[in-house]
Amino acid sequence: MDKRRTENLRVKKNITAALLNLLEEKSISEISVSEIIRKAGVARASFYRNYATKENVIITLIADILEQYRETLTDCGEDYYTYENIHRGFEFFSRYGKQAIDLHRFGYGSTILGMLNQFHEEIAGSMPCKSIERYRLYIYMGAFYNTAMVWLQDGKKESVDEITDIFCRIWREKA
Repeated sequence: MDKRRTENLRVKKNITAALLNLLEEKSISEISVSEIIRKAGVARASFYRNYATKENVIITLIADILEQYRETLTDCGEDYYTYENIHRGFEFFSRYGKQAIDLHRFGYGSTILGMLNQFHEEIAGSMPCKSIERYRLYIYMGAFYNTAMVWLQDGKKESVDEITDIFCRIWREKA
């Protein structure tokens, strides 16, 4: 990786960490870009080179994690809801658990869920607007997201394998 790209990734990471840290003290509307860059130790130009708004930092963080997830997917044909994909999803929630809990706590749960819905619509491909599969996707994502958040908030008492087994058993019973 070239030096400029490495430095830009460091800048983005520092900005994201600074914003998440500040969100523990106050709402995003009370946080200024000046506070973020001061805490991140970066220049104002660096912030605006990467982000249009403070909210865009959060959206970019979620999008980057979803893109990392997309890179791990294998072709699953017609059935996205395989054990392997569900397991992989819980692995990602486990890996990014602190960020997920923090964003949920800071009021970004609906943003995460909306981006998960959009992401899975893209993976599923085109569906008619009134397709039952589209509703199945939303039911799945709502159930998956809520299960992951409760699992994280409870301290991940079950392993990734165990929570995947529980989710799959319930999903298969109801699907």
